[in-house]
Amino acid sequence: MIRDLNTKKVMKNAFRITKTKYKTALRVRVPGGLINPECLMIVSEISSKYGDGQIHMTTRQGFEILGIDMENMPEVNKMAQPLIEKLGINQSEKGTGYGAAGTRNISACIGNKVCPKAQYNTTEFARRIEKVVFPHDLHFKIALTGCPNDCIKARMHDFGIIGTCLPEYEMDRCVTCGACVKKCKKLSVNALKIENNKIVRDENKCIGCGECVINCPMSAWTRSPKKYYKLMIMGRTGKKNPRLAEDWLRWVDEDSIVKIIENTYKYVTEYISKDAPNGKEHIGYIVDRTGFEEFRKWALQDVKLPAEAVELKNIYWSGPKYDW
Repeated sequence: MIRDLNTKKVMKNAFRITKTKYKTALRVRVPGGLINPECLMIVSEISSKYGDGQIHMTTRQGFEILGIDMENMPEVNKMAQPLIEKLGINQSEKGTGYGAAGTRNISACIGNKVCPKAQYNTTEFARRIEKVVFPHDLHFKIALTGCPNDCIKARMHDFGIIGTCLPEYEMDRCVTCGACVKKCKKLSVNALKIENNKIVRDENKCIGCGECVINCPMSAWTRSPKKYYKLMIMGRTGKKNPRLAEDWLRWVDEDSIVKIIENTYKYVTEYISKDAPNGKEHIGYIVDRTGFEEFRKWALQDVKLPAEAVELKNIYWSGPKYDW
């Protein structure tokens, strides 16, 4: 039995400190929430051999293998190696398990692999972000959702990424049936109207949901071949000041989002509170402390936004405050 317990080492290796002394749980990362049967079998085998036979499905689409004796952590790390490799997790040394427990598993809705409303492959984008940000000890939460329905609840994360459709209209195919106008009014934000026997789209009002594309019987509306996103920032749960993320960038591209996230890690490294518990602090608290303009300066460094991008220059967050 282990007597000299280094809790920081346990947590850094993606094991959880539990209420039962000398018992831990392994947190398995599943970027984008997509896993194959072979990986599920490995999770099951680890649970059967070293755990208590129970596996918890987390709110972030990962797994926690429960009831592991801390003295068995090295063996569990070796057994988890093929799982780590098959799921594409960055690792400095094979057989040593996960390299950090800071950045939470990057979660995503099912995306356009299945959903007709989704604008992009959420899993592929999640895995791209995973390669950039993990392993890292900072406390980041990132979520991707395929459309403005926001099934993943992206507004509750530090970075919420919503897929948006920039609709393109071919008037010669349009018979002015009004199907798109009716669906936009009923299912979305009423951004379409009929004027002079053609459909007019309010560019400032349109949220890029793609309902016009899905519901046009003549294919007069089509999706732009370019992929666009809405980036929302600094949402969070927690004790002091839970709040929803606010829109920052519309019609932004994938490369810009990845660079912004990468830059934010540098910003947090520079400004994180020196006495932050376990070296972790929600990004939003840091932005509150430094001011949004300072965050924006770091986040947009060397970022080339597309010409179509729309930026909200000043952002103000609300939500209840419990630290009066």
